[in-house]
Amino acid sequence: MNVGTHLSKRALLNPGLEALVDDAAGRRFTFAELNAQADRVAHVLTGLGLGKGDRVALLLPNGHQFVEAFYGAARAGLVVVPLNWRLVADELGFMLRDSGATVLVFDAEYDAVVADLHDRGGNEDGTPVAHWLRVGADGPGWARDFDALVGQAPADPVVGDADGDDPLFIMYTSGTTGLPKGAVHTHDSVEWAVLTVLASVDVRFRDRYLISPPLFHVGALTPVIACLYRGATIVVLRQFDAKQIWDVFADEQVTITFAVPAMLNFMLPMYRPELRESLQLRWILSGASPVPPSLIKSYADLGFEIHQVYGLTETCGPACVINSENALTHIGSTGKTFFHTDVRLVDENGGDVGPGVPGEVLVRGRHIMAGYWKRPAATAATITDGWLHTGDLAVSDAEGFIYIQDRIKDMIISGGENVYPAEIEDVLLSHPGIAEVAVLGMPSVKWGESPLAVVVRSDPNLDEAAVLAHCSGKLARFKLPKRAVFTEVIPRTPTGKALKRVLREQFSFDAPE
Repeated sequence: MNVGTHLSKRALLNPGLEALVDDAAGRRFTFAELNAQADRVAHVLTGLGLGKGDRVALLLPNGHQFVEAFYGAARAGLVVVPLNWRLVADELGFMLRDSGATVLVFDAEYDAVVADLHDRGGNEDGTPVAHWLRVGADGPGWARDFDALVGQAPADPVVGDADGDDPLFIMYTSGTTGLPKGAVHTHDSVEWAVLTVLASVDVRFRDRYLISPPLFHVGALTPVIACLYRGATIVVLRQFDAKQIWDVFADEQVTITFAVPAMLNFMLPMYRPELRESLQLRWILSGASPVPPSLIKSYADLGFEIHQVYGLTETCGPACVINSENALTHIGSTGKTFFHTDVRLVDENGGDVGPGVPGEVLVRGRHIMAGYWKRPAATAATITDGWLHTGDLAVSDAEGFIYIQDRIKDMIISGGENVYPAEIEDVLLSHPGIAEVAVLGMPSVKWGESPLAVVVRSDPNLDEAAVLAHCSGKLARFKLPKRAVFTEVIPRTPTGKALKRVLREQFSFDAPE
């Protein structure tokens, strides 16, 4: 199975059904129209001399060009390398060299960083890119007009010879520690991710799924593939806008969407009760980091279900998800495993742990990555006997519902007790004067480590004493933050996870005696 044929099959079955709405471009595509665009892209790429297995990098914002390029490359048997457009030239250059991408499709918005990459040539800090394809008019002479090339290409079907075991995309991890690693997903692993999602999540034919997180991340890309497979319409926002999104929900009659916890936080104060009657929103999927129970309750009070999901780039998305029947009765849980997925919680010796005992999350399924690109040692350390070691800590209850705690490396050990930052963060977020928070461990002479709260204020008069006092009586003494500091912004990965490595560098001091 070539995943590129998903789109052509749906175009055959439902040619006139709306497939994609590109909000920023003001364009709408039926399945027949989107499929024709993908075929044109395939002709453009193969016309450059690319063959099966060659890599095509995409430095594109959310929009129809990203979707067309992805499906066009897929059906031509090429390997897509989605790039994070928030990165600097050195970081992008590493990914281009590591992947060996010879084509870069980029948007005019990123002209400056791409010009930097181009000017480096093929030297040690340069790239192997030979073809620079630019979206947007009036580009530099060394870049070709991608839209013009696509517009001139034939739309007759392209059928590549890629099969299930061949790579479909290389998606680089966010690189919170060390150099990024490219997770390789094949046509087969993506196919199984789609089947797994649709067997586990309430996505219906003719649903309207709004995508606002960046498509270079699996949390946005996998839902696009699954929805187009299912015959749902994708409504794509170029970027997340907390105020705009409620109007788009209403105008486009959006039924389902995905938003990381940080996005949900920004959206909540922008909600207008008068919109309620015009909304068709059935549920919001949320993940990337544990969703604070207080946030789930706030949305429930407005009549919206938050379904917590847990997954990774390495699993093509699926691991655990909660359904509508349990979303409000098991608040804070990420649910049980996806349909075609197995999950275990194990101790440091690899033994299974019982209910209520924290353990590392291991995931198994046919949607697991083939491995890390050109990293056999890292692959072997991550996947053992078919089980993917996630590095995440969780506990399960007697019914098998799983509650994600934290990254193992982020856990704080204070006086021999395990302290999970997410628990403290949830308490702090219940304070009306706190907009965002991240809890870190700081060295303590007395306890080994003690919690430090890094706070973004919504109340400019909030001080450290008020933050610490808010936690008193709500947490065991060994869990209480010993200090609170304030910042204007908490740096995050594209998926909304706090970059605690960066915060540790910024706030590096010892706990008070």
